[in-house]
Amino acid sequence: MGNGVQGVAYFFFLIYLFLGISINADIFMESIEVITSTTKDVKVKDKDGNEFTMQVPIWNATIANLTLLALGSSAPEILLSVIESLKDLGKPAGVLGPASIVGSGAFNLLVITGISILSVDEPKKIYDLGVYACTAIFSLFAYSWMYFTLEIYTKDEIDINEAWLTLFFFFLLVGISFAADKYKQFTDKKALTE
Repeated sequence: MGNGVQGVAYFFFLIYLFLGISINADIFMESIEVITSTTKDVKVKDKDGNEFTMQVPIWNATIANLTLLALGSSAPEILLSVIESLKDLGKPAGVLGPASIVGSGAFNLLVITGISILSVDEPKKIYDLGVYACTAIFSLFAYSWMYFTLEIYTKDEIDINEAWLTLFFFFLLVGISFAADKYKQFTDKKALTE
């Protein structure tokens, strides 16, 4: 076959693969939505002593956003990185994994944020500035950490200590964000009672 026919065939095959990935991602995100929207009944007494049942979510929204929803939206990049790593085990790392992760992060940070801001007709206020600041600082730290580990500390390789530290930083992010969320809930509750 000529180059033109191969190019068209590859193009339609890529479209087919992208449709498959989008269908899988939609199913995955719907599953996560079902999990995170689960509620439980809690018996509560009002100030008059009357007892009533209230539904409360099982998942904390901050934890769900930083773990399940982030996993769902980044699942294709993560799977590509894992497949590439397993395929080239023992060989020098390829560029697909880091390029897809960094590219996805940059796209989410710049393009999606920009479009979201342009789409609304009035200014929006960030409700929980503590969680926002925590995730913003950790985002900048993640890029700095990746540069440090790949270019300065152990050039072009990741050792086991760097891998464990990277995993630890994720749990640190979730913990600090959860604490900031709980502090915001505490201050909101205190302001409401006053």
